[in-house]
Amino acid sequence: QVQLVESGGGLVQAGGSLRLSCAASGRSFSSYAMGWFRQAPGKEREFVARISRSGSITRYADSVKGRFTIARDNAKNTVYLQMNSLNAEDTAVYYCAADPTIYSQYAYWGQGTQVTVSS
Repeated sequence: QVQLVESGGGLVQAGGSLRLSCAASGRSFSSYAMGWFRQAPGKEREFVARISRSGSITRYADSVKGRFTIARDNAKNTVYLQMNSLNAEDTAVYYCAADPTIYSQYAYWGQGTQVTVSS
């Protein structure tokens, strides 16, 4: 089992940047693919980005491609989401999640961190 704690959210102006972090505790962080998701008010949770166990493969939602970058440091048990060129549509609670499979079946979730982009 793994516990996940997100940090780095906050209020930022449109066009600005934020970097989210997700610290994992527990065993074998490198055995999990990791993902970032977000949920805006009144909307369903949506996929943002995914990174493979080694960090060599990444995937992004079309809405963030070219603006967001997911990365991980297995030595620090941490996954990051660098968010650039933020706009109001990026306002949401951001969650990290751990997937012990290769099938995008996320078994563990953090509590979320709020990102608010002011226009």
